This record gives sequence, C-alpha cells and structure tokens, in this order.
Amino acid sequence: MDIDIDITDDRWEALGLPAIAERAAIAVLERLDIDPDECELSILGCGDDKIKELNADFREKDKATNVLSWPAVERGAEVEGELPEPPEEDVFGAIELGDIAISYDTCAREADEAGKSLEHHATHLMVHGVLHLLGFDHIREGDASLMEGLETEILGKMGIADPYSEE
Repeated sequence: MDIDIDITDDRWEALGLPAIAERAAIAVLERLDIDPDECELSILGCGDDKIKELNADFREKDKATNVLSWPAVERGAEVEGELPEPPEEDVFGAIELGDIAISYDTCAREADEAGKSLEHHATHLMVHGVLHLLGFDHIREGDASLMEGLETEILGKMGIADPYSEE
C-alpha cells in the first residue's frame, strides 16, 4: 500500500496517524477483496482551520468537519443499497483511490463527547473516508445502511466497538 501522508498538525504525529491510516485502509480493502499492495492514497492530517477552508472550498460549507474525501474516480452505486463498482488498475497496475483530509480538533472533540478513545474514533473516520473513496456513501437510506454495516463489521474485526451503537 502506498500512502502519502502530509501532517500539518503535529498532534496527529503524536497519535500515530500514519499507522492508524494504514491499518484502517488495509482492513477496508481486504474486506472488499481489493489488493492493498496495488492501492495508492493521500492523507492530510490537519486541524480545524485547514479542514474548514477545504470544506468551504469544495463543499461550500463554512465550518469545520471531521473528515473529507476526494475519490480519484466517482464510482458510487447506481442502485440504492448495492455495492459500488470495484476500482480498476491504471495502465501502471496501480489503483489510485484518492485523497482524505482529517481534522484533529473535530476528531478529538467528537471522541471526547462520545466517551471514545481518540485512536478508535480516528480509525473509524479513516475507515469511513476510505469507503467514500471506494464509492460508498450515506445520502440514500439503503446506501447509508450498507456503509454503516461495513464500518461496524470492519471496526469489529479491528477490536473497535460499533460506532453507531447508543451504548
């Protein structure tokens, strides 16, 4: 797996974002029968100021958010609740997934509010972001159920509790 990580907020380095991102991405790819060794993605570990700027520029939402994803290829499912088309290798034999930005401030605040460990919440957000790069979404109800179910399954195999559970 080729992951290009740019950390602009040193708190991510202290938490171990590179290892968290790699572990999460590999877990997602293996669950979906995609060879991680063929995949490439970029990750920006930043704070709220930068993610707010990106959210405004790309989504026209002038507020910070936890994670943003930019898939290299749009591959969402046409039929609600179905799996998106799997990614294909380029002429060089690589699968370019896309880019993810994650905000330390929002991630830490959400983890604290939910009584979860920061590492587990960051892992959840990375799993969520990689699924977005692969065409999963949560706009339509059937797609949201599929995506949340995959997140819960993948995280469970990583020893992380269901992030959607009320407990």
